[in-house]
Amino acid sequence: MGTGVGLQVINFDVWQWLVLFQHELLLFAGIFFLIGAIDDLLVDVTWVWLKLTGRAKTQQFEKDENETRELCGDAAVFIPTWSEAEVIGVTVSEVLKRWPQKGLRLYVGCYRNDSATIAAASDAANGDPRLRIVIHDRDGPSTKADCLNRIYAAMCDDERRRGVRNHMVVFHDAEDLVDPAALSLLDRHIGQHAGGAQFVQLPVHALRNEESRWIGSHYCEEFAESHSKGMVVRDALGAALPGAGVGCAIEREAIEQLRMRHADRQPFVADSLTEDYEMGLSITEMGGKSRFVRARAANGRLIATRAFFPDRIDTVVRQKTRWVHGIALQGWDRMGWSGNLIESWMRARDRRGPFTALVLLMGYTLLAISAAIWLGTKLGYGEPLPYSQMAITLLWVNLAAFCWRSASRFAFTAREYGTAEGVRAVLRIPIANIISIMAGRRAVMAYIGTLAGRAIVWDKTDHSAQPARLAQPAGGRS
Repeated sequence: MGTGVGLQVINFDVWQWLVLFQHELLLFAGIFFLIGAIDDLLVDVTWVWLKLTGRAKTQQFEKDENETRELCGDAAVFIPTWSEAEVIGVTVSEVLKRWPQKGLRLYVGCYRNDSATIAAASDAANGDPRLRIVIHDRDGPSTKADCLNRIYAAMCDDERRRGVRNHMVVFHDAEDLVDPAALSLLDRHIGQHAGGAQFVQLPVHALRNEESRWIGSHYCEEFAESHSKGMVVRDALGAALPGAGVGCAIEREAIEQLRMRHADRQPFVADSLTEDYEMGLSITEMGGKSRFVRARAANGRLIATRAFFPDRIDTVVRQKTRWVHGIALQGWDRMGWSGNLIESWMRARDRRGPFTALVLLMGYTLLAISAAIWLGTKLGYGEPLPYSQMAITLLWVNLAAFCWRSASRFAFTAREYGTAEGVRAVLRIPIANIISIMAGRRAVMAYIGTLAGRAIVWDKTDHSAQPARLAQPAGGRS
């Protein structure tokens, strides 16, 4: 009987193989889509519970005293750069103007072979003594973490000369538009002045790109959901908070403890692609407290870092590749699975990027095969294979989950950007999925390359748009 079955399978024609493959692919993709849907639903349910119990309420300030309030201690702001002459001047000017506190020291890290960025940053200061231009003693680019280590060394030199140690270190990128109230808000929540928080992250508000509504603007819904729901849930559950690399602060003593964890006595691992992510998780591993702070100014403006993101498919994929490679693959290597069940759950969510890309690829392959089978049936080439009850159930459950996810994406995006952008966020789902597939594949290949000895460099995207050059709305409501 076994031999007979084997011969029967071998004698399948092309059509029979196709419909059989469709059915098996449906089961494979359906099961893993369902696992992902359950994962997302657990976060959604937790967020709803937090909202109903008042634990996810956004803080509302009645006055704008945050914008001019003096700091509890000196603060160092780190901005690492490479080839950022087009935007760094505006960024430096806005930081110094929007944050007038005397205790601020702005450190802009530049490479010795990037004279254009050095000149642009220096010219923008207009003689403000709070700016420090830090020249790296090597040609760039190396890595962002390496540049941050050089800035850190310069800060330590300044502290020794002044005899005053900074209270906190704040991180930003060269293209960011800082919020006037952000520095004071970070200061309120960092260190002993707010119950002992060693790491604080503020939201990131991705700005709509009118010239790239379908590619560049897809970051709007990603950050709207992540920084209105995902990070809120992590904070409430006591899980480690991944740093976004912008709009975040670390207590000075904590960064010293971070440095002592490493064999080279540098605070950041020089060959890390996502040193901000690792920094946030490391704070919790060291026993520190992390906080995600959502607050609004008196006029309703979300106190957040605003920035434009890449707007071409190649640059978007490059950036997402770096994130997936650094968080999902490098992060697995470096950070492991330490922590309780909640922590392991959140790290699994962080690292599902490559597998999500694979499942999405299977899903789109299934759609293509199903379309071919439907067309072949209409042309009389054969009959489709009847779906099993399990397959039918998976289809309906995943359809319901997709509708729920689409509604959630619409709601969070519409709240921050308006109804029209919420609708576009749903229509952009296939584009976002294709980007995820492309980035996932590239990340895996890049990771394999590093295992083979390929050097890691700062594969950053180019920036030409600085939000301060444009009139931007205050943002949506929470």
